[in-house]
Amino acid sequence: MAMLLRRTLLAAFFLEGRKRLRDWGIIPGQLPVGPWNAITDVAGVKVGHATLIEGRNIRTGVTVILPHANNLFREKVRAAVFVGNGFGKLMGSTQVNELGEIETPIALTATLNVPRVADALLDYVLDLRGNEKVRSVNVVVGETNDGMLNDIRARRVGKQEVMAALASAKMGPVEEGVVGAGTGTVCFGWKGGIGTSSRVVGPWTVGVLVQSNYGGALQIVGLPWENGKVGSASGDGSVMVIIATDAPLEHRELQRLGARAMWGLGRTGSSGSNGSGDYAIVFSTARTGDAVRGDKLSPLLAAVIETTEEAVLNSLFMAKSVEGNGVRVEALPAERVVMEWKRRNQQ
Repeated sequence: MAMLLRRTLLAAFFLEGRKRLRDWGIIPGQLPVGPWNAITDVAGVKVGHATLIEGRNIRTGVTVILPHANNLFREKVRAAVFVGNGFGKLMGSTQVNELGEIETPIALTATLNVPRVADALLDYVLDLRGNEKVRSVNVVVGETNDGMLNDIRARRVGKQEVMAALASAKMGPVEEGVVGAGTGTVCFGWKGGIGTSSRVVGPWTVGVLVQSNYGGALQIVGLPWENGKVGSASGDGSVMVIIATDAPLEHRELQRLGARAMWGLGRTGSSGSNGSGDYAIVFSTARTGDAVRGDKLSPLLAAVIETTEEAVLNSLFMAKSVEGNGVRVEALPAERVVMEWKRRNQQ
């Protein structure tokens, strides 16, 4: 555990000196944000990370999202999965869409770590009080491939890291950039990572967290920006989008929210190529209330588009340059981007 703490502190070092998109005075969208502008603005939602930065080749980790703090297997939440492009390994997705619910924390990690993380989540759920006789659990684990910066074949994320991420999960501000499942990711050729954002829609809140690791032709709130030092505009890669809301929604409506995440990715310039795994996992923490349908759903759909776009941009703006596995990926040059964005918008 001491070693894991050292790695986490090292990850915090990487994040020093970076600012989120809004801190630069760039405001995407029209809707108001929550207090933290994070997925944790949805009451009860927690996020935790475990970050592995070891030697020259290990740059990886795991991020967990808990819809609430109680036993999720006993108190399931309504949920859905939307697949924009299915080039990925999203464990547990078929049962989520069959039954319309999630019964475990959601974990994000690197591609070849998925079964190891799933096994650790099984241990966690089976060990919870009240689950002594449980014989079937549908764990939900998503991934993107961090093999450019990380020795992905080492499969370094296991039970210790998953338990540490779960133990660290909290409400409030969410660490972004080079942390957890975003430690080794690359987005549009620049250093990607974890990003989050939220919107308030009347009595409800929508929050999004992304693990950005995809490509295309980057746009920053309408500003086209050139590709990074590494990678290409092919679009290959993946992105996981986790959407939380406290609006009372049924499975069909949650899937519709998930579809709008793809519109948000489109605003950032995603090309959605053959080799891109683009997924949205959506859940509602609401226990009561009339289901939101029809025209009343429209503001929530807009909120997902805005939060997805901003979460991706936060992942880029908060990430620092990382060298690993014999490759260096530069951070987005935030100051230069902001100066150019403001110059163009003053014309």
